[in-house]
Amino acid sequence: MTSTFETQRAALAGVVAIPVTPFAEDGTVAPATYRSLVRRLLDAGITTLTPNGNTGEFYALTPEERRLVAELTVEEAGDGSSVLVGVGHDVPTAVASARHAQRLGARMVMVHQPVHPYVSQSGWVDYHRAIAAAVPDLGIVPYVRNDRLPGARLAELADACPNVIGVKYAVPDAARFAAFARDAGLERFVWVAGLAEPYAPSYFSAGATGFTSGLVNVAPSVSLNMIEALRAGDHAAAMKVWEQIRRFEEMRAADGSANNVTVVKEALASLGLCRREVRPPSKPLPESERAEVAAIAAGWSI
Repeated sequence: MTSTFETQRAALAGVVAIPVTPFAEDGTVAPATYRSLVRRLLDAGITTLTPNGNTGEFYALTPEERRLVAELTVEEAGDGSSVLVGVGHDVPTAVASARHAQRLGARMVMVHQPVHPYVSQSGWVDYHRAIAAAVPDLGIVPYVRNDRLPGARLAELADACPNVIGVKYAVPDAARFAAFARDAGLERFVWVAGLAEPYAPSYFSAGATGFTSGLVNVAPSVSLNMIEALRAGDHAAAMKVWEQIRRFEEMRAADGSANNVTVVKEALASLGLCRREVRPPSKPLPESERAEVAAIAAGWSI
C-alpha cells in the first residue's frame, strides 16, 4: 500500500456512481443536463463518480465527448480525488485519456476491460502496465470482467505498478471473486463489486468494501441505504434493499444486459430529469415496459 493513495482508496470504499450521459434532442451530449445530474448525486451524499463508465455509454461516445464528460464531472465535483475517470480502447488512446484526466485534477482512472477478441493473460498485464506506468501519480483501477484471469496476474501488475490501488470486479461469481481477491492480495487492493447492488451483499461477504451503481442516478438514497447496511454488517437490512431494487435490476440485466443503460435513462425520463434516448447499439425501452419502470422509480420516494 502506498500512503500517497490513501484518499483515493477511501473514495473507492463506498458507492461508486456511474453517471449516465444525457443527450439533447439533436443527439449531442447535453452539458447542462449532465451537470444537473451530477449535482443531484453530489447533493444526495454521493462522493465518488466514474464519468465514462459503461452506464455512461463509454463505447458510444466520441473522444471529444469523453473528454467533455470528464471535464464536466471534475468541474462539478470540485475535488478530483473522488473522480474515477473511465479510460480504454488502444493503449495510446487510454494513456492520452488518463493524462487528460490528470491535467483536469482527477486522481484516479478506471481502465475498461479490453474488448479485443484475443486477450492473453500476460497481454492483459502488459496493457494495464503501459497505462499505469504513463501516469504513476494516478490511482489505477482495472475493470475485471474476464473470468479466466487469475488473481496472480493482478499481483504481478501491482508489483510493477504500485499505483494499481483497487479493482472493479465484475465476474458474476462470488466464489470466483473470493478466490481471485485472495490470490491477488485481499488487503493489498480496494475491492469494488462491479456488478452493482444485486451482487453487493455476496461480494461484501467475500471482501468487497465498495460497489458500483447505475441505479444511483435514479435513487441515490436507495444505494446509500445499501452501503450503510453492508458497512454495519446488517445482512437482513441489505437484503431488504436488494428486494426493493430486484425488479429494476432484472429489467436491466435481461437479454444479456441489453437494456442496462436504457432502463436507467427511462427512469430518469419518467422523473423529468433527462431524455430517454440512448445510442446504438443500445435502444430505447419499448412503450409496453415504460410504465413499469416509471412505477418503480416513483415507488422509491425519491
